[in-house]
Amino acid sequence: MNGIDLLVKEHENILAFTGFMRKICAGILEGEPVDGPLLRECIEFGRNYADKHHHGKEEKILFRVMLENMGPVADKLIRNGMLVEHDLGRLHLSELEKAIDEYEKNPGTEPKLDIISNAIGYGALLKRHIEKEDGVAYTFAARELSEDILKAVDTETEAFEKQAREDGVQNKYETWIREKVK
Repeated sequence: MNGIDLLVKEHENILAFTGFMRKICAGILEGEPVDGPLLRECIEFGRNYADKHHHGKEEKILFRVMLENMGPVADKLIRNGMLVEHDLGRLHLSELEKAIDEYEKNPGTEPKLDIISNAIGYGALLKRHIEKEDGVAYTFAARELSEDILKAVDTETEAFEKQAREDGVQNKYETWIREKVK
């Protein structure tokens, strides 16, 4: 599988995750208790799979190559779009973690609202972000980068994936999300 196809495939796991978080938030709205440990598992998935693993490949490989080879249009797309949204996602996760901490100290409506708003905001951001990557950024790269450069992206992606497999990243987080969305 080439590097871009792998990124698209990982989006399926991330979208399943956003649906799972939405379900958790709907449950909270309907009166289910806030499950802090489960929400912390969600943060771990977001930070380690969606961000460190998936966005890591984008930032260290594909987006870097696009910035090096595709000129001002790619520069605007990556720097002013994709990377800004990656940072916004990190902010949502940090704020979600703070809201969980606050709720565990002082359970109440306001921290619960902060939990829901940051979890839903993060999920909505990821959903829109994935649409842009799949529909614009990745197709732009596949169309405009030379075959040799795309092969280099594939080679770097393969090395990144190999290390992640040795560290157990894919197995841990892909198994986790499959179990959660059964």
